[in-house]
Parts: sequence; C-alpha cells; structure tokens
Amino acid sequence: MKIEGTIAAVRAQVKAWKKEGLSVGFVPTMGYLHEGHASLIKAARANNDRVAVSIFVNPMQFGPTEDLASYPRDLEKDAALCESLGVDLIFHPEPEEMYHEGFSSFVDMSVLTEELCGLSRPVHFRGVCTVVSKLFNIVQPDRAYFGQKDAQQLAIIKHMVDDLNMDIEIIGCPIIREEDGLAKSSRNTYLSAEERQVALILSRSIRLGQELCQQGETSAEVIVEKMKEFIGTEPMARIDYVKAVDGLTMQQIKEVKKPMLVAIAVYIGTTRLIDNFIWD
Repeated sequence: MKIEGTIAAVRAQVKAWKKEGLSVGFVPTMGYLHEGHASLIKAARANNDRVAVSIFVNPMQFGPTEDLASYPRDLEKDAALCESLGVDLIFHPEPEEMYHEGFSSFVDMSVLTEELCGLSRPVHFRGVCTVVSKLFNIVQPDRAYFGQKDAQQLAIIKHMVDDLNMDIEIIGCPIIREEDGLAKSSRNTYLSAEERQVALILSRSIRLGQELCQQGETSAEVIVEKMKEFIGTEPMARIDYVKAVDGLTMQQIKEVKKPMLVAIAVYIGTTRLIDNFIWD
C-alpha cells in the first residue's frame, strides 16, 4: 500500500492502473476511520481491481465556529486499517496541496443544499462539493462510495455528478451502527461516558419514526412531531432539526411518500450528531 501526499503522485499511480485496464474504486474520508468507513472500503474492494482512499480534513466545509482544529486525526491507525482491508493507495494531502494560494474556484449547488444541514451549516456543502469534485478530478475513479448516514451529502454528490456529467458511479452504503444502535461517527469520540448513553436518543427516535411508518401513519408532520417529543424527553439533548423530506429533492413534505428521508441532527452537549432513515 502506498501513501501519497501530492496530486502528481496520485495521478501517476492511477494513470498506470488505467493503462493496465484496471478499475478503480474510491472512498473519500476525513480520516479517523471506523467500521462505517471500513464497510465502504470493503464494498470498493469487492467491486474494483484497485482501491484508493483519501484522508483529508477539508477546511472548506467547516464554519468559523466549528471543530476543524479539534477534529480527530490518527493517520497511523487509519493506514493500518486501510492496509488490513486491502487498500492500494491512500491520498493524504496537506491543505496547501489542495488549495493553493489564490484559490478562488468553487462548486456550489442550490435547492438540495438549502434544507437540513444546509440551514445550520451554510458553508458546509459548498466545501463538500468543491473538495469532492477536486478529488474526483485527481483520482479519476470508476466508482466512489459514500455512507447513507450522511444522506443529504449522498444525494448532493449524486446530483452534482449527474449535473456536471462526471463519468463516475456513486454508490451509497448502509449506515453502520454500534451494538446499542448509535450510528458510527468520528465525532462519537467527543462524547463523555454520560453523553454516550444520552446519544442513544437519536437511534431510538429513528426506530420510533420507522415504527410509525410501519404502522401506516400517513402524515409526515405527525411522525416528525412525535420524534421531536421523544427527543425532548432527554434534557441533555438539543434538537438542531428533525425533518421529513423528499428523498430525491431534499424538500420538506407533509405527507408520507416514497422515497422519504427522515433526518435528524441533535446536539448532545457540544457534539452535533446526525442520523436518518429512508422510507422506500
């Protein structure tokens, strides 16, 4: 397995693979890898001749008061996991490699970015679209893998690839959870022992929403309100949003329709966690 920090080195390696007629799967990450990332890498490994993983904490997608400086990092541990899963190449650039002095070109999107996380994190998705489009241009993968936990991000990436005619297949992979139900996240490491227990309110509210759908509830508004009421029973939990949206357009809906995305963002202490389910 190679670890490269320059765009030129990554392009040279991928070009050599393509010359041999090999397919390339790509998993973009911000590092501090866990079982959720591992599931993406395993999917890429199963369906491609070569697998590349990027590890880059992208400053462009963090707002001025967000956790860029404290975001967890452990390249040695990440590299060991990648090697154990059969990754062929890690791209680990410095910010200066990705954003040279005078950088002033951005990829932005309307509509899909204006709901859910886009409301409370207004610069986030411009940063995501810009860095992902750059990574796609650098790595030139045949397929790229993203987790369903970041459902809005997955929808946005799919839409961007379609809008900009990128020749890449985007593959969404299921949410990976802890044994007690909490969705895997690098930010889970921020939680104290008490907060970790409180954080189960997210997955439990997701189960409540799923049960309401299975029982035949037709009002998306009722589902959302009951989930909010349930989260509100936990004093340490502060809701950012609980919303039901069209799974393709990310626009709010009042009645249950398919596909419907029910997404939540909740602060446990100072840590913002997200979860969701899709009714399809």
